[in-house]
Amino acid sequence: MHLVQDTVKNIAILGSTGSIGTQTLEVIEENPDRFRAYVLTAHRNADLLIAQCQKFKPAYAVICDTSLYEQVKQGLEGFPTQVLSGYDEVKHIVTLSELDVVLTAMVGFAGLEPTISAIEAGKDIALANKETLVVAGELITQLARQNQVKLLPVDSEHSAIFQCLVGEEKNPIEKIILTASGGPFRGKDVSFLENVTRHEALKHPNWVMGAKITIDSASLMNKGLEVIEAKWLFDLKLEQIEVIVHPQSIIHSLVQFQDGSIKAQMGLPDMKLPIQYALGYPERIQNNFKRFDFAAYPTLSFEKPDLHTFRNLALAFEALKQGGNVPCIINAANEVAVAGFLADEVSFLGMSQVIEQCMTQIPFIAKPTLADYLNTDKETRILAQNLITQMPLKALTV
Repeated sequence: MHLVQDTVKNIAILGSTGSIGTQTLEVIEENPDRFRAYVLTAHRNADLLIAQCQKFKPAYAVICDTSLYEQVKQGLEGFPTQVLSGYDEVKHIVTLSELDVVLTAMVGFAGLEPTISAIEAGKDIALANKETLVVAGELITQLARQNQVKLLPVDSEHSAIFQCLVGEEKNPIEKIILTASGGPFRGKDVSFLENVTRHEALKHPNWVMGAKITIDSASLMNKGLEVIEAKWLFDLKLEQIEVIVHPQSIIHSLVQFQDGSIKAQMGLPDMKLPIQYALGYPERIQNNFKRFDFAAYPTLSFEKPDLHTFRNLALAFEALKQGGNVPCIINAANEVAVAGFLADEVSFLGMSQVIEQCMTQIPFIAKPTLADYLNTDKETRILAQNLITQMPLKALTV
């Protein structure tokens, strides 16, 4: 049965040219009677943004890099898309009354302020930008409650937890278990990691993702950020969150309830499924995605993460324990460190050193405001870049 036109959801995709953004457009293309790409935004990828707008004909397109405005405008001449430019326009465009859902897929800290603007405008958030909750989880969740806005997780792990909790509102959670693939360096020791290259780190065994999140997965920082995100999404205490390495990436995460029963959400590693679930919630929409075959996976294995070798996960747990602006510090330091690693300016293990030094040197703020978060982010980025400049490429190991 097809939905009538007035039930089509208008979607804003912040970061439409990235991995999550492009897959979201695939979901929209497969469900034109349910979703419309109403706003598309990109940071610098003008060519792809133009191509997307020519195909999907959104009402608005925003290119954050203002130097590319004329290129995008000329590329969309004759199309029914109004072209805007600049980061401030992204923060404004998400408040449009026509929008139903804002999917935040911008990379890193940049997603924070547009997400706040969308929440304050009463828009439901399909959250692919985990850094928003890492940096300002308390602020974001409080705003969402005040504005009666749904935070619909798009990360496969948090979507799995979210799906396991549907219908369980009255049953207390004993703990959640976030699964991690272990990345391309699972089982390797510190001596091996001393000399790994960005090309090696970018070869994720199961998922096709953007460069930043792929490096985060290799260092296990992605799982650390997900731990912090889960605390805020599901109102959990530190001791209620566990990480287990699951190399096959079939079980996307699990919930254990107070009676000891465990629910898991399973499926092939395909980000379009959690994207579709977030956009269509609470309905499960029929699709033609490849189905999981148990016979093809006779063994599902699990192991504890190596917190000594992959220190970023331990640092994330410590940041969550300390609270305040410390998660903001590790996020900013990590973004700079990953950029440095991708530019061959810092070693793989050196990234953890940068993050840890920032955690100890940036002043602690117990109850940060938005202004504090913005200032902490700025100060941390400056410090992290200075540390990278001073650090020998082959960083000393602890």
